[in-house]
Amino acid sequence: MRFKMRQLNTKVLIVLISSFASVAFSEDFKTVNGKEYKDATIVRVEPDGIVVKTKSGITKVYFAELPKDVQERFHYDPQKAAAHTAEQASNYAAYQKQQEESRREREEAAAKNNAILAEQQAATNRIQALQNRYTELQQEENATLLKIGEAKQPGPAYWGGTLLHYPNPQRAQLPLLESHLKDVRHEKDQVRKQLEKAQR
Repeated sequence: MRFKMRQLNTKVLIVLISSFASVAFSEDFKTVNGKEYKDATIVRVEPDGIVVKTKSGITKVYFAELPKDVQERFHYDPQKAAAHTAEQASNYAAYQKQQEESRREREEAAAKNNAILAEQQAATNRIQALQNRYTELQQEENATLLKIGEAKQPGPAYWGGTLLHYPNPQRAQLPLLESHLKDVRHEKDQVRKQLEKAQR
């Protein structure tokens, strides 16, 4: 009994070693169209074909392209092959869809980020423009106040028994200068309010 078991185990072991050896050995394959794969090592067997490794790289040869004896050798089943191909196509379509969704999400995130950056830059530019305008108005106010002060001064002095003054020619500009000062101060106040709102 033990002898028979040993014989059986030996036969199984020989079959397994032969199977592994057949996969490891290189062989030639020729398709029905005449294309040859020299010294090809079988990497794996799939329901619809075999993946082989040659000097030029790894490629898949479909059973539909191989002779009938090769198909039978690898137990080719057209129905299983068709189901496998359909499954592979479905998986690839799902992968493509996932990749497309990921790409779209990245593009949407980038567009959103760019819009935020553009909005922030526009706000910064607006604040800078308001600050520049406020500085200009402050300078204009100071210059107008100086002109108003000069216009209110008496004209050149002369002696006429007592110290007299000629009329100041700039005094005639006082109404215009004061009106201009009012406009400048009004705009300055508006700019200040806009600047405070923009900086919140």
